[in-house]
Order: sequence, then structure tokens, then C-alpha cells
Amino acid sequence: MSQSAGHLIVRTLESHGVERIYAVPGESYLDVLDGLHDSPIETVVCRHEGGAGFMALAEGRLTGRPGIAMVTRGPGAANVMISVHTAWQDATALVVFVGLVPVADRERDAFQEFSLTGWFGSTAKRVMTIDDPDRAGELVAEAIRIAASGRPGPVVVGLPEDLLMHQTASPVPAVTRAPRPAPVADELQELVQRLARAERPALVLGGDGWHDGCGSLLADFAGAAGIPVFSDWRAYDAIPHTSPAWAGWLGYGRADAVVAGYGAADLLVFVGGTRSDVLSEGYTLGLDTETVLVVSDPNAATHAGRIDQHILATPATFTAALAAVEPAAARGNRADTWVQERATAQRAFATHRADAAVATGEPAASTPADLGVDLGVAFGLLDDRLAGNATLTFGAGNATIWAHRFVQHHLPASLVGARNGAMGLAVPAAIAASLAHPGRRAVAVCGDGDFLMNGQELATAFAHGAAPLVIVVDNGIYGTIVQHQERHYPGRPSGTAMANPNFAELMRSFGGHGERVTRTEDVAAALDRALAATGPALLHLVVDASVMPPASSEV
Repeated sequence: MSQSAGHLIVRTLESHGVERIYAVPGESYLDVLDGLHDSPIETVVCRHEGGAGFMALAEGRLTGRPGIAMVTRGPGAANVMISVHTAWQDATALVVFVGLVPVADRERDAFQEFSLTGWFGSTAKRVMTIDDPDRAGELVAEAIRIAASGRPGPVVVGLPEDLLMHQTASPVPAVTRAPRPAPVADELQELVQRLARAERPALVLGGDGWHDGCGSLLADFAGAAGIPVFSDWRAYDAIPHTSPAWAGWLGYGRADAVVAGYGAADLLVFVGGTRSDVLSEGYTLGLDTETVLVVSDPNAATHAGRIDQHILATPATFTAALAAVEPAAARGNRADTWVQERATAQRAFATHRADAAVATGEPAASTPADLGVDLGVAFGLLDDRLAGNATLTFGAGNATIWAHRFVQHHLPASLVGARNGAMGLAVPAAIAASLAHPGRRAVAVCGDGDFLMNGQELATAFAHGAAPLVIVVDNGIYGTIVQHQERHYPGRPSGTAMANPNFAELMRSFGGHGERVTRTEDVAAALDRALAATGPALLHLVVDASVMPPASSEV
């Protein structure tokens, strides 16, 4: 049976279980859009290619399947680049389809022509162009497999406009799953022996792939073996925060006590992630500590410092193999003091100085009224209401640190944040989270600068039935940059001030629930109303520009 190459692409996506694609339409891939017309795949029509790419990235992180974005050539490709870079640095599986000029128009500087490989070649696992209609399905299947294999990442697929309409008799290719390397017996035995010999071992969890409860099983093993569990920056949904082995996260906004505990370890076992720039405090922390690396990347990309044992495995296959080991074999003669001290330090860091305010909604006595909302109280209240059962999505910047510190995670794959520091992710990611898990609350946490980078995607939420709660922290500045300016150029702010609208009114203009909150005592009631709203909701929390995030274990 003959069909167009564009329709074969859609049928191949269907066979791989793709439920949604995130797209900004373009004339360069009309035949694929026509194929989607009768497809069970939902086409989520976005308002900007950056938003579409971020939604697809969030889908990939939350579901464990590569997210799919589709954009047009030239300007569309330029706008989607931010999500490709994020997927590359964050090691998240993503496939981006980019429309191209007709084959006959190549090398003529045609309308919106650009070099696909030149633009994406250094920031993607593979860049390919479908130049043969008979291979359209084959290359799409290959792109999905490559994106999810080894160290996950982005794959970019070029779609020449005219070629998509060519007929082909090629069938939909068979689905080939990405390989899932697993530890072999002698590797596991060597690791267990290292753990038993160590006085202060620690697990450090990172990356994607912590689905289906494998992190919870690993935490149970670690607790029984007397091993604290740290996590990489924005990977702390890997284990339930109720685990007695949970020792906190490393990276921006981390507790001094957590860093001290990590630095005191005499054996570090990285699972799913590596000792990268942010985690290691700019390649200064733990580089010489005995290290076991458990990742599916044979090249150990992004890892800095010592490696004593390298095991090729995914979080799921490693945990499954470790489940056959008695925790006592890895404990040796180690007492519980080491893991208990680390867990206690994390609990102290995650406790607000005014716990009573969380229960009553009253402001902390030490919070001056002219500083606006006490964010520690606000996010303590949010944690109380969510009870660890929501998906949180984060933009970049200081505004997110309070949620990192005070909001717990009990569910796997319940956090999406750009580990590469890209701004504008929170809102589109929360929309994707709401669509991927409609029965779970999705909450976007962003600053005022971050929100307006992709806040237009609220229109997408209303169009497709997503219902995120968006929390915008408004201090009228690019707070992270101001913090750096005060450190290096004190008293000389430059290029960091912003003029903001009433974000609550903006949400109401879309038809959603929006409230602007300027006093701590008003947060609890406003939060309850926002959580009770049937559609998208937004809380605009106003704080003074002098308010900086908590950055130590002192409470």
C-alpha cells in the first residue's frame, strides 16, 4: 500500500507509542500535518517554538519516552534551539523535526534556508535529513532509538518540503527499543565489596530514568545498608523525600551541611548522573574521592575527576540487579551514625524557621511587612497542600530556590527543571506535565523574568485542556544576576531591572484564575482558591528586590 513519506512518518510515530507532538505549524512540513489530521496522536499547537521544544522535553523527562517537537525552517529552527541545548546538557531524550526548503531550492539562499547540520551539529546526538522517501520511516525510528540510547539527548531530523509528498510503498518499520545495559555479577560484587570497606560511602543520583519506583527501591537498600543518598541539581525526585536515607541535593541553593556531608564521603557512587560542573561546585568538590560511576554512557561525558569503577547500566537495571544483594553485605561494620547525621542535616535545611506559619497561614514574626510575601512561608504552605504528590516545573533563577528547599517529592519523575540554566521552561513544562499526567497536579515555579519568556503558552494550556498552577515570584529584577553584581560590583546594579504587568490580570484575561498577593497573611487563602480552580491558575507573589534565597543550613 502506497502512502506519502509525510504520512509514513506519522504512522511510524504512532507505532512507537507517541501520544502527543508539540508543534508550531509551517508550510515546510504540511504533509506531516496532514498525516496528523486523522492520527490518534494529539497535535499540541504551541505559540512559540521555544515553548514547543520545552513541552516536548518535559514530556520526555516525565514519561521516559523521547518527546517530539515539530517546527518550521529558519526562524522556527532558531527558536527551538534552546530546547535542543537543554536536552543536550541535561541528557534528556528529545526528537525535533524541522521543515526544510524544497530539495531543488537548496544552496540558493532560498526563503528561510539554513544549514541544519551547521546549526545543530555540535549540540545534538545526531542530525539527519530524510532525502529518500522510502527511508522516511526507517530514519524516524532510528532517531527515536538514538535519542533514548546510551546518554540520552536530542536528535534533529530535517524534512524537505517537497520530498514529504513523494509516494512510498515502504512499510512502517519494526520498533527497536533502545538497549538497556545492566551490571554483570562480578561488577556488582566489586561494588558491594567497596561499599562494605568504606566508612562513609554515599550514593549520588542524577539524570533521567527514575521511573516506576526504582529510586524508591534504591533508597530502601541504601537505608538498610547505612548509606546516605544525595542527588544532583534538579534530580531530587529520584527518591521519596520521606526516605531515612535522603541526604539532600547538591548544586545551586544547596545547604552548607549537605555539601559538608558530601565532601566527607570516602566513597561516592554516582547512579544515572556524573560529577559535573554544578554538582562539584565548579570542579572543586570531591574530585579525588574514590568513585564508582554507574551510567549508560560508555564515554562518561560531563564527568570530572577520579573513576575507580565504571558500570554501564541504567537506574532501572542497576536497581534491579542490586535488589538481589543483601544490604548487610554492603554495610560491613558500618554503624547508622553516618547516614542518620546526613538525613538530619537535610531535614533541618528543609524546615522553615516558622513552622507554625505553615499550619496557620500567619506570617513569620521576623519578616518585615515592607518585604512583601515571606517566600519560606508561601512555599511551606504549598508543600503542605501538595503533600509530595505533584509535578513541579522550574524556570531558572533565584526565585525557584525556596521551592527546591521546602517542597517535597514523593513521586518518581515529578520534577522538570532546566539543569543547564535555561530560562522560560517552567510554564510550557507544566502544561506538558498536566497533559501527560492529567490526574496529577502540575505546578510551575518561576520568577518574573522567567515567566514572560514563555508565558504566552498559557494560551496553549487553555486550547488543550491543561490546568497548571503557575506561581510567579515578582521582585522586579533579574535576581540571580543582581546577586552576582552585588558580589563583584557592589552597589552598581546595571541592566537587571524590569517593569512588570499585573500577572494575575494577565491570567484572568485568558479566562483563568489569577490573584496578586502582597502580604504573607493572604497567601494561604489565595493558594487554596488557586488549587480549587477548575482550570489554569496563577499566583503573583510580590517581594522586595532585596530578598535573596536561603543558601545555608541555618534555620
